[in-house]
Amino acid sequence: MPAIFDIIKKRRSIRKYSTRKVSKKILNEILEAARWAPSAHNAQPWRFIVLSKTEEKKVLADAMSEARVKDLIKNQMPPEHAMEIAKRSTERFEKAPTVIVACITMAEVPKHTDEDKKNVERDLAIQSLGAAIQNMLLAAYSRGLGGCWFCAPAFCRVEVREVLGLPEEFEPQALITLGYAAEKPDAPPRKPLQAILGSCSRNESSRRME
Repeated sequence: MPAIFDIIKKRRSIRKYSTRKVSKKILNEILEAARWAPSAHNAQPWRFIVLSKTEEKKVLADAMSEARVKDLIKNQMPPEHAMEIAKRSTERFEKAPTVIVACITMAEVPKHTDEDKKNVERDLAIQSLGAAIQNMLLAAYSRGLGGCWFCAPAFCRVEVREVLGLPEEFEPQALITLGYAAEKPDAPPRKPLQAILGSCSRNESSRRME
């Protein structure tokens, strides 16, 4: 198995897949990796819906596409352009061997009466889901698969929930496509380490005073 830093650096977002199916064994290993992600309060607020059947993927893709077109047109995008963008997304989701819809649930998250604290708990649940998704993507790459993380469901939660028949407590947040890669994209540029390191203004002030 490749070293963890090799996996992190070599993983890519794959949008084109071969027709080869993902075995249930490997899929379960990927979901198991998600299960072991850290979460705030150990609430494990993630819920995953796995779609492998062509018709299931098509129904979901069509519902999200329709919602996307309406939203883009509402934001003054020409209809033909909006439909072209939505069409590309639909094809990506339909052609991926496996699609996983990632949701959060607040059912087992600590309850608060204060509205600000409620919002913080929701933020923490979303952060926790992000950790689980990253585990999935790294596990997929380590097993020779490609994957891609899409945020499309977050823009049409009602439609996704309805078309999949999800419980009201499930809040769709993301979609992950999985399969054997049919492309080899180059690594996108990364900011240098110094560019992502912040400085503490208090420390800067102290140095100036000295």
